[in-house]
Amino acid sequence: MGIQKDRVRFNVGGRIFETSSTTLANAGRNSFFGAIFDENWTLQSDHSDEYFIDRNPDCFAVILDLLRTGELYIPANIPEKLLYREALFYGLLHHVRSAKWGQFDGNRLRLSKSITGQAPGDGTAIRAGPDGGCCVAHGSMVHVYDWMLEEHAPITLDYQRVNDVGWIDSQNIVISVCERLGRGDGGMGLFSSSTGELRDKFQVNHENQVKSFTAGALSFSSDYKIFSSCKGRSNEYGIGVWDQVTGKQIDFFYEPPGWSLGDADKLQWLHGSNCLLVATLFPRKDNCYISLLDFRDKKMVWSWSDGGAPITVDEKRVRDAIAMEENSSICVVNEFEDLGFMDLRSTAGSIRWSSRSRLMKGNNMPDEPCYPKLALHEGQLFSSMNDCISVFCGPEWALTSRLRRSYGGSICDFSIGGDRLFALHSEENVFDIWETPPPPII
Repeated sequence: MGIQKDRVRFNVGGRIFETSSTTLANAGRNSFFGAIFDENWTLQSDHSDEYFIDRNPDCFAVILDLLRTGELYIPANIPEKLLYREALFYGLLHHVRSAKWGQFDGNRLRLSKSITGQAPGDGTAIRAGPDGGCCVAHGSMVHVYDWMLEEHAPITLDYQRVNDVGWIDSQNIVISVCERLGRGDGGMGLFSSSTGELRDKFQVNHENQVKSFTAGALSFSSDYKIFSSCKGRSNEYGIGVWDQVTGKQIDFFYEPPGWSLGDADKLQWLHGSNCLLVATLFPRKDNCYISLLDFRDKKMVWSWSDGGAPITVDEKRVRDAIAMEENSSICVVNEFEDLGFMDLRSTAGSIRWSSRSRLMKGNNMPDEPCYPKLALHEGQLFSSMNDCISVFCGPEWALTSRLRRSYGGSICDFSIGGDRLFALHSEENVFDIWETPPPPII
């Protein structure tokens, strides 16, 4: 029989705290506090008037105040990592994170932190993890950071250049690397994000033989498939597909004559249409090739290329592309920072350019400008422009805000995930973390 009372007393590390079951109910059923009450939030124990918890009392005071007010205030004498550790013990890590930063909104992002890595420059890619962490590829190494931005053991690929990296979940990442001739290695591997341990290696089978290959751009589908652009020494040019659970190759879309798939710079899985966007862009190839592949019918259902057609100079310099399913269109960006749009419902494949070069007037160009990159998140379009990232919203994709800082040089890559935006700079091995502050509590 439980004790029907609203007042609860805790002795935490020798300090006494009093609160109410109403306040503790804000912790949720799956928390430490939820376990000491029944389904009606009645105390399960019929003994003492006090619960003893052998934990840090200063952190407990912060967590209790969060449950009371919904606001997080961390005194200067409490290290954030200590608070996170204590919140994890009480099952309230999500509460602390939600109070620390709000739901992602590109127009409200604020620079939270910048992290300098070990190697000077030469960043290849940055990828946001699902829980707020990230990984950074530098040459033949991948540096992995958890959501507290603590670096784990780096992953070293024995001097094989990393082409892309992607998160399967918060515990596992896939890395694609170049083949090394004469070694029979290369391709893709599944690694532990916390220890760097190689857990599985993905192979390409061609004519019933295992082939070494170079794996390039990566993408993942919601039904546990991994896609990668592939280049082999025989006829293994195209897009490979692997089962995420078993690690076995389950399909391969061979590159048709006169087209480019194996050298793709970008892959994007479209959940609504069950198709894969494949983009091979300048300067990897002299011409640009963008297509949608339907693996069910082994068909290229939409395509565009600047080869063999009377087009403008701008179109020949498409640097990135992203599909926008809700708008049935593909957005591209050129080296002049102009956005262009192509209608997926049309087979003509012409680009409607929306110039924004004028937005750059008056801005100092960095010494080493980087190619623009695109991202789409929660109905907002993001585009990197040298040392800043622009945010576009609305049906006409109007410029609504811009993210910029003065250190690190041009942005060579950026990624969004776990309610954070990560931006990797080229001139210095530094990346920025942008977060949305929580909305004010009225």
